[in-house]
Amino acid sequence: MMKNALFALLICIILTTSCAKDTAPNPFLVGKNHIGLLTDSTQVKDLNSIFSTDSVVRSIAGDEFAGSINMIEIYEKGGKKLLDISPREVLDSTSLISSVRIIDERYKTEKTISTLSTFKDLNEAYKISKIDNLIDAIVISVNEINASFTIDKKELPASMRFDMNMTIDAIQIPEKARIKYFMVHW
Repeated sequence: MMKNALFALLICIILTTSCAKDTAPNPFLVGKNHIGLLTDSTQVKDLNSIFSTDSVVRSIAGDEFAGSINMIEIYEKGGKKLLDISPREVLDSTSLISSVRIIDERYKTEKTISTLSTFKDLNEAYKISKIDNLIDAIVISVNEINASFTIDKKELPASMRFDMNMTIDAIQIPEKARIKYFMVHW
């Protein structure tokens, strides 16, 4: 009798734990205030623990008084680059993250936009807030998720590649234009 009760309890425990949802955060999900385990309140000193299975590379500028931001690069152990992280303050381990450039295609927004997406995908998923015309790229801002998406001008018609003063409208961008990378700003 005791064996039956113990066996029934064991079955209940197995069923309960097997039906429980996996609550671990997706390390590649990009939201307005987070990128995987990174959040808008993450400090530079926390990066080694967040990316404990990856390589964190800190570039130190030649002159720390120059005021330039030191980029922190995140690589997988195999050498594939994942992210470029910019802290708000130079050489300050307690500094918060200012922006993150997303390079790896596994990082996706909640509406599945990644570096594998096209302008059509982006335009259908989000409201475009602004389009900036730069020397060799256009930058498309999406305020809804604090992000900007970069498209190389090589993806644009020749008539739009060389005039930096041209105002570019969303309808002028080819639907097949691919996203080179995107950034989330905090």
